[in-house]
Amino acid sequence: MQTKKFLSLLLVLAMMCSLSVTAGAAEEAKPLEGQIVILHTNDVHGAIGSYAKVAALKQSFQDAGAYTLLLDAGDYIQGDPTVSVSQGKTAVELMNLAGYDAATIGNHEFDYGYPNFKEITKAAKFSVVSANVLVNGKAENPHTVFTAPGGEKIGVFGLTTPESGTKAHPAKIQGVTFPAGKDMFAIAEAEVKALEAEGCDYIVCLAHLGIDDESKGNRSIDLLEAVEGIDVLIDGHSHSTIDKVAEAAGETLKTLPEEDAIVSGETSYIIAEKNTTLVTSTGTKLENVGAVMLLEDGCSARNIPVEAITLDGSEEIAARAAAIQKQIDDDYGAAFARTEVLLNGEKDPGNRTEETNLGDLITDALVWGAAKNGEEVDAAVTNGGGIRAPIAAGDITKKDVNTVLPFGNTLSIVKVTGAELLEALEASTHCTPTAIGGFPQVSGIEFTVDTAAAFAEGGLYPGSTYHKPASIERVTITSVGGEAFDEKATYAIATNDFMAAGGDTYYAFASAKTNYDLGLPMDEVLMDYIKEKLKGVG
Repeated sequence: MQTKKFLSLLLVLAMMCSLSVTAGAAEEAKPLEGQIVILHTNDVHGAIGSYAKVAALKQSFQDAGAYTLLLDAGDYIQGDPTVSVSQGKTAVELMNLAGYDAATIGNHEFDYGYPNFKEITKAAKFSVVSANVLVNGKAENPHTVFTAPGGEKIGVFGLTTPESGTKAHPAKIQGVTFPAGKDMFAIAEAEVKALEAEGCDYIVCLAHLGIDDESKGNRSIDLLEAVEGIDVLIDGHSHSTIDKVAEAAGETLKTLPEEDAIVSGETSYIIAEKNTTLVTSTGTKLENVGAVMLLEDGCSARNIPVEAITLDGSEEIAARAAAIQKQIDDDYGAAFARTEVLLNGEKDPGNRTEETNLGDLITDALVWGAAKNGEEVDAAVTNGGGIRAPIAAGDITKKDVNTVLPFGNTLSIVKVTGAELLEALEASTHCTPTAIGGFPQVSGIEFTVDTAAAFAEGGLYPGSTYHKPASIERVTITSVGGEAFDEKATYAIATNDFMAAGGDTYYAFASAKTNYDLGLPMDEVLMDYIKEKLKGVG
């Protein structure tokens, strides 16, 4: 790395983090004149209150003379009622205000259906790119190219986790496919060649792929073992920070001396030499904004904590975010119940690895909600990945429940044989205790998982990245509905419409002969259960 460029990056970051530096001073100094900087975010999940700081950071780099791009690696339209209530419309609005230049498509962009995503992104002032989201067999916008004032071309292409095929409601993505594994790698290679043919000096991959073991075979680090020619890979999906992604990718962390730190606890630089790929990611919910400097002999990257960034001219964006937040608080903020204990909504350890009190509460509510509507069921199952947040001890509001269950799922009934139920539980715990979104939170089912036993991997389920069990080796069901388990018996199971349609690992539910949706929103069922059955106290 060239020392002067390295020091100029330090200078502008110091300027950004200092309250005493004015925009005029930055314009006068222009320490980054002629430099190219990429700012990036991923897995924002509705943290709209920080978009003003993202905009301020971009403006600081621009004021310092850098040609600055602002990119996102997916999962921006879902996660908090401030974006989920509008089904992502408010996220696109704020991303426009913040000055995003491009974004890829995360699996949660499909939560409200692909037609909805297409509709709300008509208003986007940024490019939406993904090379492996195929609509009727064709990518609609695989890449985009930016040209810096010095003539340098930066090609940006997107990749979306193939898990979207099972993490999104199958009925909401009809006609949309997500090539995986070698097919995805071939698409990425073709993108690199296409961007090289367009004369791109730098090639950036916005990859909503992640590094989780659950995603093995389709991770960003799997991609980089198969594909060359990518200069910078900005990752998402696994909510990993820069150090975790670097560790998984085999990057070398180069630590700055403590006296050079701009803010306490800041992340070290990562240096990628020429002809290697720099891999970076920022965590989730705008904890950080990533900053990458493109250099002739390599690239540098860092994460800048959002708390260290001042607004400096972005007050209008902050005011719009506050107005959206106030509307949600007014509509959803009134307490309707309370809980004496923390309700565990964590991922790992939590709803994707083990039984939780929040998982029990939700599935108990599904059994109750079915009975209240004339459907007597033996048990309930919901996927741990559908439980998105904890509820702290104290008051419970509609906003809390909507944050826990943001997808608009409805209560469905499937009637499966004991053998089909066993298959579903075996498939959905195939990697336990490693986290998996399909992990079953249940009511009325007693079962055990032998985590020491190997999963007998059969063929892939249709259109899925998950395998059918070739035999049952790990799961033993003791009872269902208080009665001894019988593989030949038929059980009525309350679940959500996503799982009833075969989402996650639940193909056995989708193929059930009896399968119907009651149309009752899960969040409303849960709130009614707490109010009526539990008398407002959890």
